[in-house]
Amino acid sequence: MRNVAKILLLTGALAFVSACASTEYVISTTEGMMITTSGKPKLDEKTGMYTYKDSEGREATIKKDDVRQIMER
Repeated sequence: MRNVAKILLLTGALAFVSACASTEYVISTTEGMMITTSGKPKLDEKTGMYTYKDSEGREATIKKDDVRQIMER
């Protein structure tokens, strides 16, 4: 019985950690669009582009100049 409780506790903790790791962000653009991302967008200073994963898991980019604000959801 104790092993089952430990397994359930460990499973719950892992689920909590994995849920926290996939935080959503919203990119507000200068044109008024709202883009939901899976994870925090990363800025490449050399190219001036943000790279992010969209809500369907596809990688996408957007120019830094086109971004008004990035908010954690």
